Amino acid sequence: MNKTEAKKRIDKLIAQIDDLRYRYHVLDDPAVNDQVYDSLQQELRQLEQQFPDLKRFDSPLTRIGGQPLAAFKKVTHQVRQWSFNDAFSEQDIYDWEARITKLLEKTLGKKPTLEYVCELKIDGLHTVLTYVHGLLQVGATRGDGLIGEDVTHNIKTIHSVPLRLRKPVDVIVEGEVWLSEKQLAVINAKRKKEDQPEFANPRNAAAGTIRQLDPKITAERKLSFTAYDWSGGKDTPPPTQAEELVALKQLGFFIDDNFAVCKTISDVIAFWKQWETKRRQRPYWVDGVVVKVNQRAYQEALGHVGKAPRWAIAFKFPAEEVTTVVDAIAVQIGRLGTLTPVAHLRPVKLAGTVVKRATLHNEDQIKRLGLKIGDTVVIRKAGDIIPEVVQVLPKLRTGKEKVFQMPSTCPDCGSKVQQKTVSEHGQEKSVAYFCTNPRCYAQQRRQLSHFVSKKAFNIDGLGSSIIEQLMRENLVKTPADIFTLEKDDLLPLERFAEKSADNLIEAIIHAKKITLPRFIYSLGIINVGEETAVALANHFGTVEKLQHASLEDLETIADVGPVVARSIHQWFADTHNHVLVRELRQAGVAITKQKTGPRTGPLVGKKIVVTGTLTTLSRDEAKEAIRAAGGNWISSVSKNTDYVVVGDNPGSKAKKAEDLEITILSEQQFTNLLK
Repeated sequence: MNKTEAKKRIDKLIAQIDDLRYRYHVLDDPAVNDQVYDSLQQELRQLEQQFPDLKRFDSPLTRIGGQPLAAFKKVTHQVRQWSFNDAFSEQDIYDWEARITKLLEKTLGKKPTLEYVCELKIDGLHTVLTYVHGLLQVGATRGDGLIGEDVTHNIKTIHSVPLRLRKPVDVIVEGEVWLSEKQLAVINAKRKKEDQPEFANPRNAAAGTIRQLDPKITAERKLSFTAYDWSGGKDTPPPTQAEELVALKQLGFFIDDNFAVCKTISDVIAFWKQWETKRRQRPYWVDGVVVKVNQRAYQEALGHVGKAPRWAIAFKFPAEEVTTVVDAIAVQIGRLGTLTPVAHLRPVKLAGTVVKRATLHNEDQIKRLGLKIGDTVVIRKAGDIIPEVVQVLPKLRTGKEKVFQMPSTCPDCGSKVQQKTVSEHGQEKSVAYFCTNPRCYAQQRRQLSHFVSKKAFNIDGLGSSIIEQLMRENLVKTPADIFTLEKDDLLPLERFAEKSADNLIEAIIHAKKITLPRFIYSLGIINVGEETAVALANHFGTVEKLQHASLEDLETIADVGPVVARSIHQWFADTHNHVLVRELRQAGVAITKQKTGPRTGPLVGKKIVVTGTLTTLSRDEAKEAIRAAGGNWISSVSKNTDYVVVGDNPGSKAKKAEDLEITILSEQQFTNLLK
């Protein structure tokens, strides 16, 4: 075979292989078996080896190849990547329609006739593909919306991603990389055999796989890609979302054919309810329905708010619920001595993780549920994160169930337990059980964990397990002891080598300098959270003045009510606590003085909520910046809020701000205000 004949044959082989790929991975209609497909690839491989200069950029053999990367390169997105606001109820969807209708009416001068496209929301990894003249140039992760990571070498291993489109267009396509539950089972079986930790769920596995530096590992795991957005490029997308999905399929992408065009919000809700019961029928995880305005002209008129499009919303399914059995109820001791009952469950898989425990909050909650030890219960993950018991199924009782009673003595130290009225936000709320021993080991352990936590001294590497180890070895009893630790104290301990010991000592030394608000918060005074600590620091300026403040002085502070003032006064009246502050000073802790008097800055008196993730500031840095500018950081949106700063994945707070017509700031607008 000469070179001319070889070129013709290579072109035909690539066209045939790509057609078979399209049939199998896009149309789900395999035309031949794997052996035929492999045979065609083998012939192509031989020709490319014989005529290396004829190897094409879009050869299917380039899907798996090349050496592992040393690191991922950053890539700036040509099109800003957005995230959706969430809806959790039918009312949320009706409210969304009312908002966008009102905005369009104002913009267009007439009431719009809206259509909606409903698409299944795949729980995977958002990915951006860039094609030039129909050839794949870059595959990137979403990143922070402006800058992602170049994962082209891994994207090429996904057979549902075309290397060459069926038309020579310049286009940017967005979609979801996902892993089927069936493939996850195969991967986890292999990992278990090799004594490697198993992936908790398909999404975690997909996220870890797409960021493998070695594309051969990615190829072995058989990821898939579903396209859902033609978001940019020189070529103009179709005029509606429904036509756009069809066009993506015609270009060679796999799309989810279960989308629907809905004329009304009632139709949208019907689609959502239908797929809530059918979601397990798909090979990928589905956690809701994405609802988009169908007409592109309306999409452009609506634009975006913060980092989310106004013209689309993620209509989430209710939290997943499963049943299990409460085998026991244990009691956990908090840093303030509070006894909290915790249900020990028969292990059950819930939203991709195995759940063994769930908080029961307090005795009142157990009574409200009518819960007994041995009951079959319904559990769910609140916000898909925290397991909670939501219902008891009494008809499944056997008669062997036992009533739970709060202990009369502390399970940890054996001291007497008493009931007290507890407060929330300065208001007396409910009755709880407390250990009466302030030197209880469990309390001390949790107090130390609070002391070194991120919002307090922020000592990196000093987690709860290390604290417990240091307490067992009698190296640490009080927070002040932490600052007297030396490298030689750590080296004999399990988990510590030269480097880890050096790192912890360095972190402790670095933490010795602390702001007054953080110091006050670290003390763990009942009812004193971050904002109260800031108010106290602003009022007194030094810890010495706070120590000697009278109850009357404390009650004059605007953000400190009688209940909180009493907690602070009682804490500093305890001689043990005076000794603690003195010992911390003697151990080298330097507390920066706080400026007192009227606050100054561009945000004086302004109440500000930050929702979502900011790209230039961490949450703690944003808090500090707001306070330094004279503003007040608040956690919830109300009619008294002045600004809501919207970052990535803002959630319901941005929507509430819109409803209340509160000024919404982008991250850039926020940083400009701080200047």
